[in-house]
Amino acid sequence: MRRRDFLAVPAVAAAQGGRKRIACLSSTYHVRSHSDNFITRFLEGYWIHEQYHAPPFEVASLWMDQLHPADIGRRLAQAYRVPVTKTIAEALTLGTGKLAVDGVILICEHGNYPHNEKQQHLYPRYEFFEQVVRVFRESGRSCPVFVDKHLSYEWRKAKQMCDWARELKFPLMAGSSVPVTFRRPEYDPPLGMEMESALSVGGGWVADGGIFHILETLQAFVERRKGGEKGVRSARLLKGGEVWEAARKGLWNRELLDAALARRQRARSDKRPEEMQAVLGLVEYHDGFRGAVLALNEVNEYLVAVKPKGRGAEATLCYIPIENSNNFSMLVHGIRQMIETGRPPYGVERTLLVSGALEALMESGYQRGKSLETPHLKVGYKAPAKSWYAPGVGS
Repeated sequence: MRRRDFLAVPAVAAAQGGRKRIACLSSTYHVRSHSDNFITRFLEGYWIHEQYHAPPFEVASLWMDQLHPADIGRRLAQAYRVPVTKTIAEALTLGTGKLAVDGVILICEHGNYPHNEKQQHLYPRYEFFEQVVRVFRESGRSCPVFVDKHLSYEWRKAKQMCDWARELKFPLMAGSSVPVTFRRPEYDPPLGMEMESALSVGGGWVADGGIFHILETLQAFVERRKGGEKGVRSARLLKGGEVWEAARKGLWNRELLDAALARRQRARSDKRPEEMQAVLGLVEYHDGFRGAVLALNEVNEYLVAVKPKGRGAEATLCYIPIENSNNFSMLVHGIRQMIETGRPPYGVERTLLVSGALEALMESGYQRGKSLETPHLKVGYKAPAKSWYAPGVGS
């Protein structure tokens, strides 16, 4: 089939006139894994604030790369009569030899995969995604795809994933649950705000998976600044005393940290921030704007502070309900919107840019805090009129 013929085939529902079907791809599936946080919600429904949302689609298949010792994937599949397939292609084709689902949920988080010397977890998201794209090509049509967390640990792979989505014209959504969870207070900088600086704060998980959450949370706020997003010019990762020396040099705004920490609800230490183990990521954007992400080992919440031009700092807590992982529900709700309408609630460009900036930060850390220029990260986009995040205080 020629490419122009491929693009002429509409991505219609596989089950004509019936309930849409989704294929769920999992690295491994146990209690509180990301597969549980996403796929189980598509099986059982989910709550956002005080409203219950029934499962919107039929989970038509489940593929798992690794079987966890405490696996729940097979038991849930049996309970809900979901076929467990041996390959990704089988999960998407359902024995028909061509694409037979209306959406793909790709959850590659947790499981026995190696780390490299840069503290990057080498999850094969790209490799799984590539197999999905192969089915699309062979079938002559595509459907929406969601990829959990950053697209890949490597910019080249992340960019290729987005290029395939553009080439084959299928909606692609990715990212973290933290920017879209409940906000206490509900704070959304108006689109076009003149910002002087911004800071996102998180805990002490400083491998790329942990820094990603803090970095994408920062991006969800700073993308709303005047002029829109133009991309990242440079990135630098500092540790220990260098973090506070950078504040004294004016490389990041120390007052924003106080504003952010004032929003904590589960403070577990009376230590001053300077007494905590700290890792700092400095991000300079192509328009000259500077943002920072800070990981502190005594902090177990996600916090953001923004400095609007001519005003004091404004801050919020991105609330994570530890009792039920309900921070994932609004992200599931966004995936639902994408599969139902073909339009994600925010562009994949956010996560693409963050994936590249994250790689640069981890490389900078590996090179002992060297500032790295990132001319390849000139990713421009416009944020939505209103940010996508969960309403209410959360539970």
